[in-house]
Amino acid sequence: MKRKGIAAWLALLLGSVGAHRFYLYGWSDRWALLHPWPTLLALIGLRQVETQGTDAPALTWAFPLFGLMVAMACLHAILIGLTPDEKWNARFNAGQTLDSRWGPVLAAVFGLLLGGAALMATIAFTAQRYFELTQ
Repeated sequence: MKRKGIAAWLALLLGSVGAHRFYLYGWSDRWALLHPWPTLLALIGLRQVETQGTDAPALTWAFPLFGLMVAMACLHAILIGLTPDEKWNARFNAGQTLDSRWGPVLAAVFGLLLGGAALMATIAFTAQRYFELTQ
Protein backbone atom coordinates (compact mmCIF):
# COMPACT_ATOMS: atom_id res chain seq x y z
CA MET A 1 0.00 0.00 0.00
CA LYS A 2 1.61 3.23 -1.21
CA ARG A 3 0.45 6.52 0.26
CA LYS A 4 0.25 9.49 -2.06
CA GLY A 5 1.15 11.98 0.66
CA ILE A 6 4.35 10.18 1.58
CA ALA A 7 5.36 9.89 -2.08
CA ALA A 8 4.67 13.58 -2.72
CA TRP A 9 6.64 14.77 0.31
CA LEU A 10 9.52 12.41 -0.51
CA ALA A 11 9.56 13.85 -4.03
CA LEU A 12 9.62 17.38 -2.66
CA LEU A 13 12.25 16.88 0.04
CA LEU A 14 14.47 14.11 -1.34
CA GLY A 15 13.36 13.82 -4.95
CA SER A 16 16.67 14.94 -6.41
CA VAL A 17 18.18 11.69 -5.14
CA GLY A 18 15.18 9.60 -6.22
CA ALA A 19 13.67 8.79 -2.81
CA HIS A 20 10.11 8.95 -4.16
CA ARG A 21 10.92 6.45 -6.92
CA PHE A 22 12.57 4.10 -4.44
CA TYR A 23 9.43 4.33 -2.28
CA LEU A 24 7.07 3.70 -5.20
CA TYR A 25 8.96 1.15 -7.29
CA GLY A 26 11.65 -0.33 -5.05
CA TRP A 27 15.41 -0.61 -5.32
CA SER A 28 15.34 -2.24 -8.75
CA ASP A 29 13.85 0.82 -10.51
CA ARG A 30 16.33 1.96 -13.17
CA TRP A 31 15.16 5.58 -13.16
CA ALA A 32 15.56 5.77 -9.39
CA LEU A 33 19.12 4.53 -9.67
CA LEU A 34 19.92 7.36 -12.11
CA HIS A 35 18.68 10.19 -9.84
CA PRO A 36 21.50 10.39 -7.26
CA TRP A 37 24.40 10.67 -9.71
CA PRO A 38 23.68 14.10 -11.27
CA THR A 39 22.83 15.48 -7.83
CA LEU A 40 26.05 14.10 -6.34
CA LEU A 41 28.06 15.47 -9.26
CA ALA A 42 26.48 18.91 -8.82
CA LEU A 43 27.15 18.90 -5.08
CA ILE A 44 30.80 17.99 -5.71
CA GLY A 45 31.02 20.91 -8.14
CA LEU A 46 29.41 23.27 -5.64
CA ARG A 47 31.89 22.07 -3.02
CA GLN A 48 34.72 23.14 -5.34
CA VAL A 49 33.11 26.56 -5.58
CA GLU A 50 33.21 26.77 -1.79
CA THR A 51 36.96 26.21 -1.76
CA GLN A 52 37.93 28.10 -4.95
CA GLY A 53 35.44 30.97 -4.93
CA THR A 54 33.01 32.18 -7.58
CA ASP A 55 35.61 32.00 -10.34
CA ALA A 56 35.70 28.21 -10.14
CA PRO A 57 35.01 26.59 -13.53
CA ALA A 58 32.76 24.02 -11.83
CA LEU A 59 30.22 26.73 -11.05
CA THR A 60 29.36 26.97 -14.75
CA TRP A 61 27.81 23.50 -14.77
CA ALA A 62 27.26 22.59 -11.11
CA PHE A 63 24.68 25.24 -10.21
CA PRO A 64 22.50 24.69 -13.31
CA LEU A 65 22.65 20.92 -12.86
CA PHE A 66 21.63 21.13 -9.21
CA GLY A 67 18.88 23.64 -10.00
CA LEU A 68 17.45 21.38 -12.68
CA MET A 69 17.50 18.37 -10.36
CA VAL A 70 15.63 20.34 -7.67
CA ALA A 71 13.13 21.67 -10.22
CA MET A 72 12.58 18.14 -11.57
CA ALA A 73 11.97 16.81 -8.05
CA CYS A 74 9.44 19.58 -7.41
CA LEU A 75 7.69 18.78 -10.68
CA HIS A 76 7.38 15.16 -9.55
CA ALA A 77 5.91 16.35 -6.24
CA ILE A 78 3.33 18.41 -8.13
CA LEU A 79 2.43 15.51 -10.42
CA ILE A 80 2.11 13.05 -7.55
CA GLY A 81 0.19 15.49 -5.35
CA LEU A 82 -2.35 16.36 -8.03
CA THR A 83 -2.97 12.81 -9.26
CA PRO A 84 -6.62 11.89 -8.57
CA ASP A 85 -7.09 9.40 -5.73
CA GLU A 86 -8.94 6.92 -7.97
CA LYS A 87 -6.08 6.83 -10.48
CA TRP A 88 -3.48 6.57 -7.69
CA ASN A 89 -5.30 3.70 -5.99
CA ALA A 90 -5.74 1.87 -9.30
CA ARG A 91 -2.02 2.12 -10.01
CA PHE A 92 -0.41 1.58 -6.60
CA ASN A 93 -3.11 0.21 -4.26
CA ALA A 94 -4.98 -2.39 -6.25
CA GLY A 95 -8.27 -3.26 -4.63
CA GLN A 96 -8.00 -0.68 -1.85
CA THR A 97 -9.30 2.86 -1.56
CA LEU A 98 -7.36 5.47 0.37
CA ASP A 99 -8.28 9.11 0.75
CA SER A 100 -5.21 11.31 0.54
CA ARG A 101 -6.66 14.47 2.17
CA TRP A 102 -4.50 17.61 2.29
CA GLY A 103 -0.95 16.25 2.56
CA PRO A 104 -0.30 15.73 -1.16
CA VAL A 105 -1.98 19.02 -2.06
CA LEU A 106 0.28 20.93 0.34
CA ALA A 107 3.30 19.12 -1.11
CA ALA A 108 2.18 20.20 -4.58
CA VAL A 109 1.77 23.82 -3.43
CA PHE A 110 5.22 23.90 -1.83
CA GLY A 111 6.61 22.08 -4.88
CA LEU A 112 5.26 24.81 -7.12
CA LEU A 113 6.79 27.48 -4.90
CA LEU A 114 10.21 25.85 -4.54
CA GLY A 115 10.35 24.49 -8.09
CA GLY A 116 9.46 27.84 -9.63
CA ALA A 117 12.13 29.59 -7.58
CA ALA A 118 14.76 26.94 -8.40
CA LEU A 119 13.97 27.01 -12.11
CA MET A 120 14.01 30.83 -12.32
CA ALA A 121 17.29 31.02 -10.38
CA THR A 122 18.80 28.38 -12.66
CA ILE A 123 17.72 30.21 -15.81
CA ALA A 124 18.93 33.58 -14.52
CA PHE A 125 22.28 32.25 -13.35
CA THR A 126 22.88 30.28 -16.54
CA ALA A 127 22.07 33.28 -18.75
CA GLN A 128 24.33 35.54 -16.66
CA ARG A 129 27.18 33.03 -16.76
CA TYR A 130 26.76 32.56 -20.51
CA PHE A 131 27.03 36.28 -21.20
CA GLU A 132 29.99 36.64 -18.83
CA LEU A 133 31.90 33.89 -20.60
CA THR A 134 31.15 35.10 -24.15
CA GLN A 135 32.56 38.60 -23.61
